[in-house]
Amino acid sequence: MLINAENLLQYQRCKRRPFLDTHGDYNQRIVTHELLVKVQQDKIAHQQSVMENLVYHQPEYPRKNWQAGAAATIELMQQGVDFIHRGVLLANYVDKYTLLSRPDLLVKQPGKSWLGDWVYVPLDIQLGKRPKQEYQVVAAFHAEILAALQENQQQEAWLILRNKDSTYVVDVDKWIPQMLEILAEYVQMIESPEPPEVFIARQKCNLCHWYNHCYAIAQSQEHLSLLPGVTPIRYTQLQALSTTTLEALANTNSSTLENLIGFDADVASKLIVQAQATFTKQPLILPYPLPREDLTLTAPIELYFDIEAQPDLNLNYLLGVLVVDRQANSEQFYSFLAETPAQEELIWQQFLDLVWQYPEAPIYHFCAYEFDTVKRLARLYRTPNSSVQPILNRFVDIYEQLIQSVALPIESYALKAIARWLGFEWRDKEASGAKCIYWYDQWLETSDRTLLELIQRYNEDDCRATRKVKDWLVNFFQNEYVKLLTSQEESPT
Repeated sequence: MLINAENLLQYQRCKRRPFLDTHGDYNQRIVTHELLVKVQQDKIAHQQSVMENLVYHQPEYPRKNWQAGAAATIELMQQGVDFIHRGVLLANYVDKYTLLSRPDLLVKQPGKSWLGDWVYVPLDIQLGKRPKQEYQVVAAFHAEILAALQENQQQEAWLILRNKDSTYVVDVDKWIPQMLEILAEYVQMIESPEPPEVFIARQKCNLCHWYNHCYAIAQSQEHLSLLPGVTPIRYTQLQALSTTTLEALANTNSSTLENLIGFDADVASKLIVQAQATFTKQPLILPYPLPREDLTLTAPIELYFDIEAQPDLNLNYLLGVLVVDRQANSEQFYSFLAETPAQEELIWQQFLDLVWQYPEAPIYHFCAYEFDTVKRLARLYRTPNSSVQPILNRFVDIYEQLIQSVALPIESYALKAIARWLGFEWRDKEASGAKCIYWYDQWLETSDRTLLELIQRYNEDDCRATRKVKDWLVNFFQNEYVKLLTSQEESPT
């Protein structure tokens, strides 16, 4: 049985996925996510950009005939070629396992080995911006197999990341022991009769082809990983207390948790109220001050702002603003769209012109991205501070207002989860920010205007969803104030 670098990479991200990849029912896998396709395409493009000026060799062998691939790779190494792309390295492991290493490049370096006065160093080209542990463990995997194959003690491994201006040298003396531990754990896991416990971590799980399968199990178990604020570290602490159900956590005293790893008094009390809200299926006020006065319904005109961006191009290509005139009982959506990256400055100016037409209107948005992006665009296009700071002073982050004030009976505080809990629906059911990234890339390639229309409709719905959440939050607290005043009037003095 083969164990390759991708197996170790995925195991570090999720211990459950490699088990399912080995033993799971492939009919339960989902179709590849568009964003994952884009990530794979971006990685290939990044690798090609790194290698475009290199003269490299690639072993020739029948597809998946790894023994033939290994022999062809050794032949190239014996010839002493400077670069070998996707060479095949094999090594025996315990019992029935064979280790398969296929680094992006093998780079010839001076040294001593049975090959001659040279050795090869493995180099991986990764799309990430920093040398994550998972990358370094994989690099150590390549280095260990290559050192055994070359019969030399000189172990090195390199990484080239998204910032390809420099090569990162992996400390193999540090990472090889950890890699060997992870490798042993991996073998133990896939030989186990049962998969590891499900744990839904949305940022890591959303693009996995087993997500629907695992999510259904988590839902059926009412697993605590579905509760906002429960991280793997915190869940481990809760397991140690045998607090692994919603009801148990909802009835826990915050003093029991606040000194545990990953907790403090603030986190403990918030998490317990979150469990109570989810268990009772009712929104609950957190034990903190109510929202500030800038969250109000008294403004005659309100602006709701949302951005669509293409991170790989460092481009904000759509600035959407919903203008709500409460006095005139009217709404108007403005979609400032850059059909090419060169038009970003134009739509930035169009945005400024619009918001300055309403100098007193609050600008509501969801999360910090819009605020941070306006500051970045102002620097980029040298917009005077006098034209930008008054706008920033009007920004109100609905997300921050909400999470500091209320616990909702939901699994995520993403805009979609909150708005859908309130009954709001996007016109395109499958649309998402990730799909918009993919659609905009496709637009640049195909000039299919229906893709732009999908993006604009999604962006407008995001603005309207932000309004829905804001209006609900205001109404909720108005009702809570009424209840509070009523209870004070009824209570004996």
